[in-house]
Amino acid sequence: MAHLTDPHPANGADRAAGHVARVRGHHRSFGDVHVLRAIDLDIAPGEFVALLGRSGCGKSTLLRSLAALDPSPDEEVDVRGRSAVAFQEPRLLPWRSVHDNVALALLNTPERKQRARLARERLEEVGLGEKLDAWPLQLSGGQAQRVSLARALVPDPSLLLLDEPFSALDALTRIEMHQLVIELWRRRQMAVLLVTHDVDEALLLADRLHVMDGGRMARTWEIELPRSERNPAHPDIAGVRAEILEVLGVRPTPPNPNRATDRATERATDSRGAA
Repeated sequence: MAHLTDPHPANGADRAAGHVARVRGHHRSFGDVHVLRAIDLDIAPGEFVALLGRSGCGKSTLLRSLAALDPSPDEEVDVRGRSAVAFQEPRLLPWRSVHDNVALALLNTPERKQRARLARERLEEVGLGEKLDAWPLQLSGGQAQRVSLARALVPDPSLLLLDEPFSALDALTRIEMHQLVIELWRRRQMAVLLVTHDVDEALLLADRLHVMDGGRMARTWEIELPRSERNPAHPDIAGVRAEILEVLGVRPTPPNPNRATDRATERATDSRGAA
């Protein structure tokens, strides 16, 4: 386990406050195929956790268990408070406006004016207040993902589950979405679980990284370096990156600190201060 240094809301005394999600000995099988094998995982309030691993290792299956999209025994999966999911595909209904797509998550709110107000507030929170009456086909990929995030925020989740929501976006839009998620996480003090294939993305965003392999947790790292210092060329980050790639069975290539995406990320994080 790699420890750097940085205070975090989920560290120290706050960890004693309990958990928003606890998984103990969780198994999941489809026929004779064992997808999850005795998984243990704790997520504390306000913690940002990333799951990495090859395709088919069980990352998304574990996320679905935490989201209660698949049935799981209560003694194996315990989620306290509300959870919400944003997927790789925004899953917007093309025949409904942006506002109405967000309002779909408010069907249990009987008052129409209240539904309209809450949908507008969530869209403003993700920077799309001017797109209330737009249609999904009029949105860029990044804007569609912002709508998906706004919809996920409707129930004020204590645990936000992100299933590779940035993988289809271009590099600069990904940086903007990274910053948006970090801002939402800080403002709302919610826990976040990010499933991703991108090692650099996980190192930039998360405070704890788990690599899954064959349905099990293979390795864990805690990254406590301030986000403003998480340059791929930083020796601590580069060291953890090499370890993660080795566990994933990938021969590491040296990161290029002069990439436009890395410079833009560094400038954006520096402008907002340390995590």
